Amino acid sequence: MKPVLAALVAAAGLWAPGAPAQQPARPMADAAPAANTAESVRREMRADKRGLVERNMQLTQAEAAKFWPIYDQYQVELDRVVQRQNRAILDYVNAENTMTDANAKRILREVMRSEADEQRLREKQLRNLLSVLPARKAVRYMQIENKLRTIQRYDIAERISLVR
Repeated sequence: MKPVLAALVAAAGLWAPGAPAQQPARPMADAAPAANTAESVRREMRADKRGLVERNMQLTQAEAAKFWPIYDQYQVELDRVVQRQNRAILDYVNAENTMTDANAKRILREVMRSEADEQRLREKQLRNLLSVLPARKAVRYMQIENKLRTIQRYDIAERISLVR
């Protein structure tokens, strides 16, 4: 496996929805500035994304009962979209040195479609959350998810060279 391909596969797997807890983590927003770096969030996300969300949401028992089924469904649907994005990235990496215009267009269309699908999924998630949580908590979750996805995207983008 090419080194870049292995790095992408590893980066793409960072967000595994069912990853078991391996270490305790502090809340993202309430931690000391040194503990709130992208690297510290990245480590926490790798160890236990669900736990990271739980620690940062501060849900009541009643809110948690409504939130977690919506969260779990979102993670399943997000996983499908991310898998499509990962396939497009792997297609790009595998064709990097022999990229044709036709292949570049195909990959770009798939990336754009999957990004649009992810945006629609986020909008659906926000509607679902607003139906069961106070708006501030719904927005807080979307903010947490956005931070995590941004870190994942950066990790992948950092490892992909530009089309030649």
